[in-house]
Amino acid sequence: MSHPYPSLQADNTLGLAIHACHRVIAETPQAILNAWREAERNRQPFILLGEGSNVLFLEDFSGTVVINRIKGIHIEQQEDAWKIHVGAGENWHTLVESTLKQGIPGLENLALIPGMAGSAPIQNIGAYGVEFRDVCDYVDVLDLHTGETQRLHREACAFGYRDSIFKHHYQHGYAIVAVGLHLHKEWRPVLTYGDLTRLDAATVTAQEIFNAVCHMRRSKLPDPRVTGNVGSFFKNPLIGREQAEKLTGSYPGMPHYPQANGDVKLAAGWLIDQCQLKGFRVGGAAVHQQQALVLINAERATPQDIIELAKIVRARVGQKFDVWLEPEVRFIGAVGECNAVEAIL
Repeated sequence: MSHPYPSLQADNTLGLAIHACHRVIAETPQAILNAWREAERNRQPFILLGEGSNVLFLEDFSGTVVINRIKGIHIEQQEDAWKIHVGAGENWHTLVESTLKQGIPGLENLALIPGMAGSAPIQNIGAYGVEFRDVCDYVDVLDLHTGETQRLHREACAFGYRDSIFKHHYQHGYAIVAVGLHLHKEWRPVLTYGDLTRLDAATVTAQEIFNAVCHMRRSKLPDPRVTGNVGSFFKNPLIGREQAEKLTGSYPGMPHYPQANGDVKLAAGWLIDQCQLKGFRVGGAAVHQQQALVLINAERATPQDIIELAKIVRARVGQKFDVWLEPEVRFIGAVGECNAVEAIL
């Protein structure tokens, strides 16, 4: 028997069989506004999605889900930089590819990150030594209460590690409709992580970095079109220097990255791998065989399977290292976003 409500299975990259009361595809800011006003009139919950590449639905959503498909890329060349205005519904990787093809470097380290441009500032997406904040000029935000759009320049976005003001003050009642990027013409390669450290900074091209990043990601991360996943499920933890020194004493090979503020970032995937959890399964959910940081929908997983697996992973790493992982993915309940750490305690 068919379900009376629209399916969101194609709208979340975990491929969970979730439904919502209403599903709206919005190609303009006005379409988002109209859907929000309708939900408000009906006193129904409302959520905005890009590609659903960083969400875990815990259950069916009892309101309106709007799929942001606002398009458009406008490039303005200045004397020392390129300014790029991008609609929030543009695919992020396609944007990275298209800028490189036009001879505009700067986004190559952020290749193959799933999702839409409008989601990039929320998470302050990052990979291989570069974060969204490094290339951000501004973020255009639609205030759904007033119908007015305001432009937040980078300093106002309060970017942190996988964090921003869009997870806090601008989380409810606002919609990101565009982002502005500032890419310097005086390009400097960032070669601090993985296979990139083997490249020669004096001769390397942005295209070579792009190719290397794509190769690394494809070799470790499953394609969500084939195997449901949200990429990195957990954040790389930040710990104090004293605890890091203790751990590196016990585990000399442990990857660790000192930060400017004195904290030390650890590799969550390595910590999980040390607990022999690759391939570990709960129901239809599993820890990916190639990259322990990725939890996958191996076979018709339910949200409960994913949550139970995440609980076990967090507990095992905590018991072994006294380091407590936090999900990077956003957890969505029946009426909206909920606290992901509390859900897997």
